[in-house]
Amino acid sequence: MTSPNPALVTQRAAQRLPRVALLLFCAAYVLPGLFGRGPWKNADITAFGYMLSIAQGHSSWIAPTVGGLPADAALLPYWLGASFIKLLGPWLEPALAARIPFALLLVLTLVLTWYATYHLARTEAAQPLPFAFGGEASPIDYARAIADGALLALIASLGLLQLGHETTPELMQLASVALFVYALAASPFLAVQSRLGVLAALPALAASGAPSIALALSAVGALICRHSGYEPARRFVPWIVASGLAASLIATVLHAWALRVGVNGLLHGHVWDLLRLMIWFTWPAWPLAVWTVWRWRGHLWDRHISIPLGCVGVSLLACITMGGSDRALMLGLPPLAVLAAFALPTLQRAAASAIDWFSVAFFTVFAATIWVIYVSIRTGMPAQPALNIERLAPGYPHSFTLGALLPALGATLAWLWLVKWRTGRSRHPLWKSLVLPASGVALCWLLVMTLLLPPLDHARGYRSLMERIARHVPHGFCVAAPGIPVAEVVALEYLGGYRVDAVTPAGETRCEFLLHLEAQRAAGGPGPAWRLLARERRNASGEEISAIYKRAGPARR
Repeated sequence: MTSPNPALVTQRAAQRLPRVALLLFCAAYVLPGLFGRGPWKNADITAFGYMLSIAQGHSSWIAPTVGGLPADAALLPYWLGASFIKLLGPWLEPALAARIPFALLLVLTLVLTWYATYHLARTEAAQPLPFAFGGEASPIDYARAIADGALLALIASLGLLQLGHETTPELMQLASVALFVYALAASPFLAVQSRLGVLAALPALAASGAPSIALALSAVGALICRHSGYEPARRFVPWIVASGLAASLIATVLHAWALRVGVNGLLHGHVWDLLRLMIWFTWPAWPLAVWTVWRWRGHLWDRHISIPLGCVGVSLLACITMGGSDRALMLGLPPLAVLAAFALPTLQRAAASAIDWFSVAFFTVFAATIWVIYVSIRTGMPAQPALNIERLAPGYPHSFTLGALLPALGATLAWLWLVKWRTGRSRHPLWKSLVLPASGVALCWLLVMTLLLPPLDHARGYRSLMERIARHVPHGFCVAAPGIPVAEVVALEYLGGYRVDAVTPAGETRCEFLLHLEAQRAAGGPGPAWRLLARERRNASGEEISAIYKRAGPARR
């Protein structure tokens, strides 16, 4: 027997978040980091390198390479980035042009999460109980308020912060999962949109390098819709199956089937590492999602619980089987945010207050620390933070722009106003408990991407290493780089302007210069045919020492 609906919501509590404020939240989250930086190591610059290679015609669209090293099977994101590089090339530098479509994918993920939650909240089982004398929330207002909460929960998720702003195939996978959740949620209400959505979602997921996850989602989605009380949802099952079959066909054509299983690491004492990853990566959505499952435990087969819960389960399973992959876990963040939003109608005041005060304390201290570091960099007072930054990123550019300072000041003032508003008498809207976590994450991300961007970009990028290599290797020369990570190969080509051969062994290459990792020197080095010029390391990282050699004799012909 189904237990009673636990949601009791008044019309006053179903206020929606003002649209201007919601748009500002999204802008403060998406835009910082889009401009003013280069590609970062490792996945960011690696994916960018394949996009650039395609756009410049150095490799084919079907089999992109960098320095002779082939790409993985995630071709669709590479095609997307390459298309924007070619389209915007006359006006924007390639790294920025490649980032734009992935920023749009992040926006699409936010939008799809909102609409998926909205449609799920409109289902009969998700609606709050009516009051004896009226005054309960109207269905539309309630659905909008819940959807606002889901969007805030997604923005507040710590795991999405860096990975969601990279130029990598995983962002295309994330948007595909969000589209799949939306298609399932909208299937009882919007037949055409949901069918088109599901037919696009799983093939796109497979073409982005995750065909196994696409098949798992297909099975879970078909099972949920098969047990749905909505007739249109039951008729939606063949479309889900067709999408899964299309995903399988695409994966086969692109040779995208690959097993990346790493369970053995978990069986040898790394369970705690996985738990720790899950705890911080999905914060603050996971405690709310757990509360949702508990409070709605009698409704687990209802669509507003089963759809996000099933999709989260697929992501968790992929994360575990891949040895604790944070990128697989990231795909569960949109459905986890949906699940967390349905905790809001049943959240107790003490729990809401705990979330608020933790957010105030944590993000205020974090923001204040960023400001102290910035002031130290600019004025030298206090001295220690600037010394620490210089030690971590020696030689970073000491640039000052009002374009970075003014948004940081505005965001800080907005945070102080939000803290005052939330700790005042604004206790009614459902989404109130997620305002401070979401705004705190957006604030700290914006401060880092404005005030601390020069040293951070210097530390996370390869430009400084390329500048030191250029002292020994003239631009335009051929550099042999067997065994060098793909990220550094991309940096050599894009930032250094070299022709790179990363596949030919040192004894057979025709290149005049050779670059290889210092760790390989223990195996005997490149041999007497090469003369050591210098050893350089990327900033303060002692693990990334590169040895630069020049051919001792005449070049091979």
